[in-house]
Amino acid sequence: MTKQVLSALILCFLISSSVLAQEALFRAQQIISPEVHPDKSVTFRLFAPEASSVQITGDFLPSVKMDTPMGQMDGPGKADLTKDENGVWIYKSATLPPELYNYSFIIDGFTTTDPSNPFLIRDVASATNIFIIGGDQADLYQVQDVPHGTVARRWYDSPGLDMDRRITIYTPPGYENSSATYPVLYLLHGAGGDEEAWINLGRTSQILDNLIAAGKAKPMIVVMPNGNVIQDGAPGEGSKGFYKPQFMVPKTMDGTYEGAFQDIINFVESNYRVKADKSNRAIAGLSMGGFHTLHISRYYPNTFDYIGLFSAAIMPREDATGKVYSDFDQTLQTQKENGYKLYWIAIGKTDFLYDANTEYRQKLDAMDMPYDYVESEGGHIWRNWRVYLTQFAPQLFQ
Repeated sequence: MTKQVLSALILCFLISSSVLAQEALFRAQQIISPEVHPDKSVTFRLFAPEASSVQITGDFLPSVKMDTPMGQMDGPGKADLTKDENGVWIYKSATLPPELYNYSFIIDGFTTTDPSNPFLIRDVASATNIFIIGGDQADLYQVQDVPHGTVARRWYDSPGLDMDRRITIYTPPGYENSSATYPVLYLLHGAGGDEEAWINLGRTSQILDNLIAAGKAKPMIVVMPNGNVIQDGAPGEGSKGFYKPQFMVPKTMDGTYEGAFQDIINFVESNYRVKADKSNRAIAGLSMGGFHTLHISRYYPNTFDYIGLFSAAIMPREDATGKVYSDFDQTLQTQKENGYKLYWIAIGKTDFLYDANTEYRQKLDAMDMPYDYVESEGGHIWRNWRVYLTQFAPQLFQ
């Protein structure tokens, strides 16, 4: 075979391969997934002609029990897709109630995202696609044609932790163009989260924009710190660069964060136009952030008039030996005697922390410490925590 013939064959092969690759890419790009239908069912599609099996997993499917480092928890279910004659795998859901949902594909046992859907969120180290079924509660999670607040990532000096740290702050619509002062909600994330969690998974800015526009919540500043004291910022956003996020990191619930929390308050009240008094401060958190909220509000007992425990991780810990956790009953009694306007506890009926929250409420009952209690369906999931924020925020600063 001559060099000319060989070169011609190689050229033909390359051209053929390029055409096939472009065709596959083109076909994949034409796929619509997810497709939300008028009846609020959803069709998912994946072009994978060589795959032997494809499944979808997501929180719109019936939940299953999963073993986690925190115990047995509800996890997303799975369903099989069916392949058509063009190599496209298809699954159509039942009619879904309004909500923000997440999902992933499992291709021959490998979990991955939907290449046709560019919208993703990161929860700890897992990235999943999202979609919204509009209506009712879910309309609060969408960007509506209303005035919008501003979301900023700032750096603050924390003398208590001996580092500069990154923090996410929402200011309400009109803040930049006014001289008004505002109340502040300090909103804390759960284990594995960071200063990005509430703004991304919790849809905080959309919820606050829509509640404020509807006159259902007072304009407020929302401060979302990083509760992992060994980090100066979220993975990929701090000085440690790109690394895999962990569910629990050292010193997360040993009292260090709570003891240094005044650094955050000082930064906010020195750099923003705020009403710097107890009646205009609120603090709330989910799971680990509920644990932090309980202890911060107790450790600084005359600082917050509004306290929210969302599926709070109220549990004994071997490393909870610092000053913050001492004299628990006495400091709780002091918090009660100082008075507050709202102590709000919410949890799902199947949450693995349900019993711990029940025991804590019994303690509050025994000492006649007032609180409001909300019990919802479901377990330890963002779907509940977003709802809790929509219920809690309208009660603040009234």
